[in-house]
Amino acid sequence: MLIEAIDHIGIAVKNLNEAIGVYRDVLGFRLEGVHTLKERKVKVAFFSAGDESRIELQEPLGGDSPVAKFLETRGEGIQHLAVKVKDIEAVLEDFKKKGVTLIDEKPKSGAGGSRIAFIHPKSTHGVLLELVEKP
Repeated sequence: MLIEAIDHIGIAVKNLNEAIGVYRDVLGFRLEGVHTLKERKVKVAFFSAGDESRIELQEPLGGDSPVAKFLETRGEGIQHLAVKVKDIEAVLEDFKKKGVTLIDEKPKSGAGGSRIAFIHPKSTHGVLLELVEKP
């Protein structure tokens, strides 16, 4: 199977510090860390939500960030579903052969040394899908 598990759910937020307070102090999730991903124009905070489930809060670093565009059109909320894969290049090649529309044809750098690529929502019934390969 190409997809091993759900890695995390990405949530777009306007104010990362405010959202961290809610998810950590009110909801009780454990903050794993905060990362600034300049090449993706986003600042993210990861939370543990049980044994293997994770939540990623995302704040745009500028108006030209994909997350900023999402917030502008849809407001705060779930922005993507991320799945864990072992061989991201093989998965991308398989999806391409199957006619899946790829946003990223090659993996990019992600948080914590991971490699990531996005699948266009028009191929997944409206859900932005992120592939994640851990180091």
